[in-house]
Amino acid sequence: MTETAPSDPIGDGSGPQKPVQLDSAADYDELLETHDLVLLEFVTSGCGICASMEPVLSAVARSAPGAVATVNAGLVPDVADEYDIRSVPTLVVLRDGEEVARLDDGFQSAETVVDLLETHAAE
Repeated sequence: MTETAPSDPIGDGSGPQKPVQLDSAADYDELLETHDLVLLEFVTSGCGICASMEPVLSAVARSAPGAVATVNAGLVPDVADEYDIRSVPTLVVLRDGEEVARLDDGFQSAETVVDLLETHAAE
């Protein structure tokens, strides 16, 4: 797992302050073991909308509960297949390892994503 910020060593759900890049299924497994609430963004190389989501996800990671991670669907196909990813960007919210929400209709605002995570953090 390529960390771009210090990790959340106690797993209290606050998560890293920047999105982490998941480079393998093992990174994904480690993230789920460490965090109760996770936002996965599935992307592909060369996706313009995915690139435009980078600053949004950085803002979300700083202000929302949980951990934010990016998965390149072409490089980690096992994880993408597990969530039946058919288009990018796709955002999947996981609570205790189970999918609880999905946004797969293009660009999303930071406010929309933060609200979604806060809703599922309160469950």
